[in-house]
Amino acid sequence: MAELKRMSPQDFTAANKLPFGLILDDIRSANNVGSLFRTADGFALGHVYLCGITATPPHRDILKTALGATATVSWSYHEDCVDLVTELLGGGAQVQCLEQTHGSTPLQDFRLADPLPLYLVVGNEVNGVRQEVIDAASGTIEIQQFGTKHSLNVAVSAGMAVWEISRQARK
Repeated sequence: MAELKRMSPQDFTAANKLPFGLILDDIRSANNVGSLFRTADGFALGHVYLCGITATPPHRDILKTALGATATVSWSYHEDCVDLVTELLGGGAQVQCLEQTHGSTPLQDFRLADPLPLYLVVGNEVNGVRQEVIDAASGTIEIQQFGTKHSLNVAVSAGMAVWEISRQARK
């Protein structure tokens, strides 16, 4: 850890985090959930919200891919994602969905703006972010794609978006 200049889990837990977090809604794969915890740890995100059918720690497959991040990342479970989004917006946060929609903002064009905090909703691996969640949110961000497939793995796409948003937040 010292050679890599990494914080200990105790120091990381106490360290300041970005006013940025993830909302995982109806994620089917516990492996994806674990990967998203690692991403949240890697970019020092403030919180991960788990909603709907999304598995919660200490699920075996989450722990396998999170590699300890469930112990360092602040998280909570909320049954209804729309209620959570409404609550966060009411508290002054911005909520963006990572989804392909009419009028979505391409990731490369998205500009972080006040108010912070910002929460990014990622949805079900097959169905994406539910329309009622999109309707409740501040907007949508899309990763443009150019091949025959029109979606990426949820952990991959979230990682791309988290990298870009955290890059802007750390300027």
